[in-house]
Amino acid sequence: MTQTYTLSDFDFHLPEALIAQHPAPERSASRLLDGRSSPLTDRTFKDLPNLLRAGDLLVFNDTQVVKARLFGEKPTGGKLELLVERVLNHHEVVAHMKVSKKPPVGTSLQMVGGFEATLLGRWPDENGQLFRFQFSDEPHTLMQQHGHMPLPPYIERHQNTTDAQHETQADKAQDEARYQTVFAKHPGAAAAPTAALHFDQGVLDGLAARGINTASVTLHVGAGTFQPVKTENLAQHRMHSEWYKIAPETLQALSECRARGGRVVAVGTTTVRTLESWALTGQTEGDTQIFITPGFAFRVVDVLITNFHLPKSTLLMLVSAFVGFEPMHALYRHAIAQGYRFFSYGDAMLLEKKSS
Repeated sequence: MTQTYTLSDFDFHLPEALIAQHPAPERSASRLLDGRSSPLTDRTFKDLPNLLRAGDLLVFNDTQVVKARLFGEKPTGGKLELLVERVLNHHEVVAHMKVSKKPPVGTSLQMVGGFEATLLGRWPDENGQLFRFQFSDEPHTLMQQHGHMPLPPYIERHQNTTDAQHETQADKAQDEARYQTVFAKHPGAAAAPTAALHFDQGVLDGLAARGINTASVTLHVGAGTFQPVKTENLAQHRMHSEWYKIAPETLQALSECRARGGRVVAVGTTTVRTLESWALTGQTEGDTQIFITPGFAFRVVDVLITNFHLPKSTLLMLVSAFVGFEPMHALYRHAIAQGYRFFSYGDAMLLEKKSS
């Protein structure tokens, strides 16, 4: 019988000093906690190729983070901020809106950069938490020209509107380079698949030399990944929706991996959610609201590389489902005691699925 957990079960005290505000000097210089055996082993990410086996298949999320953070003002002069969650078509987007008083539907907002964003209504329906806008030009072009990287809310160096518009050139250049994976290909994410940020060409070359194969999926990570769970009863939580796609060549790579007895190694929770959504539905493309909690039966993923997540987050629940509730807490106690760096710019861990 599966034990029932509540939100409070996934809380822990995290010293604020462990929340990474900047990336490691080099991508693969971050630390790697090998959580597959006892005692836990402290390594660096450069060790990864030697920790996997020939015949394993690493699966990456090749989404590309767009400069989704835009600033503007209402006709009344009130300042506002938009965070684009997804592009619907040539001119329409779905976005979060940060503003003191929401403008009425039909209002044309004047955005920094000289373009307009007209509010069309809520999304996906009249009770939705997001908003649909029509831009006066092609959204990806406008975001590239006038947008800012959508850093997570716990990176504090420019989280208010004024500071964000006047970020230092050093921070801007660093974030544009490092809050993006080296294999980002398909624009559309409002947040990075952070476990993949540790990979550089040296690590990729090391994997290839060891006979470890790679493949990719695409899941456009939404800002909803940072939304806290607010219900003590986890069954009442409404998961955010994200779009994913798995190409035929990746399906072939997965099949070949199984045939040779290799393991599927998911790089990040977004890759897990993509692969397990496909396993549940048979759909290789579409929207997923999969919510993975303890008791979930993993059908595809054998090994997980992931960063350290927020207390009470859906991602922490996914890790708990993968390795077990008590082992998850043991991993986090060790990481805190050893001063690992947490969250998007932090360190990583290597985990193996608990035996059923």
